[in-house]
Amino acid sequence: MDETEAIVAEIEDYCRRGGLAESTFGRRAVNDGKFVSRLRSGGGVTTKTISRVREFILARPVGPGKTAAADAMARPGGSGVAAAAIDGTGTDKPSPAFRFYDNRQKYLLFVNTCSEKWVIAERVGMELTRITPRPPGLRVFDAGMGDGTVLTRLMRRMHGRFPTTPFLVVGKEISLEDVRLSLSRMSDRFFEHPAMVLVVTNLYYTESPWLMPRSLAAAASLNWQVVRLAGSTSHEFDEQIAALQPLLDNGWQVKASETTGNPLYVRPSVLVIYREDHELLLDPLIPRPGHTSGKYDLVVASQPYRARMPIEFKVERVLSPLARSLGPGGRMIVIHSYGDDPGLEIVQRVWPGENPFR
Repeated sequence: MDETEAIVAEIEDYCRRGGLAESTFGRRAVNDGKFVSRLRSGGGVTTKTISRVREFILARPVGPGKTAAADAMARPGGSGVAAAAIDGTGTDKPSPAFRFYDNRQKYLLFVNTCSEKWVIAERVGMELTRITPRPPGLRVFDAGMGDGTVLTRLMRRMHGRFPTTPFLVVGKEISLEDVRLSLSRMSDRFFEHPAMVLVVTNLYYTESPWLMPRSLAAAASLNWQVVRLAGSTSHEFDEQIAALQPLLDNGWQVKASETTGNPLYVRPSVLVIYREDHELLLDPLIPRPGHTSGKYDLVVASQPYRARMPIEFKVERVLSPLARSLGPGGRMIVIHSYGDDPGLEIVQRVWPGENPFR
């Protein structure tokens, strides 16, 4: 274990014993709420900073009957950040105590070591029996691709049921890492089902089904990219998709919302990919800027929002726009976690009182 890994382990242990959010620890120890996440992602750290962190830990011991939050409240002027991290009453709106479903690394560890995504893909695939594609092809919208596990499994079932039908598959995803992971799974899909147009976008839910920003300023800066895959093997397609990384780095930059802290796109982007040897067949399905009508046969909304978000937000900002993008006879399937399962029992054993569902 190197010095960086060692200090991360010490911080994790301290926060766990003290009931303190890692972001709060970073702000109090080194005035950087993203300090721990930067270390995990390979960021450098000086010996001076490591000493400063260890001095902070030694000066504020935690253990049975004494938490970091309580310690913060006991100090002069200490009823602010750490206390607010527990009860959310601080005026500066600091990050709350550690929340399982809001921590990307731990959430991915959970979903990738259980069958959740497989089960979701299986259930979504059942909707294909209720769909009758209309010319020029089958249109599917995924309202949150994630790492592409659900979508690629669904696409295999789509091919099995409609092997000669052209596909338009549109996926929304703001995370650069998730877009990269999703695209890395697609070379086999282009090989098995050549009559396919794949579109990836970072637009908002009120925009992404139609692939066009609502504001004139955003529309004027729309980053619309078209990639025509050459060749006929999955290896050739994989190499060309892997070469898109610089394009993704430029198009999928994000910034934090000043009001909610949620990630927002810096530049609205749309990436259209299809095989050039099927361009003539696919022409009616290939989206053009300002000329995408939606009219999807299937919309998949698998956990498209944080479980903690108010129901009004979920309906008005996410589900209603998605429902409006359906075509005649189209179907929308929504997967929404509500707890009361063994996973939640584990979460509450580790973080007592934690309730990630509303």
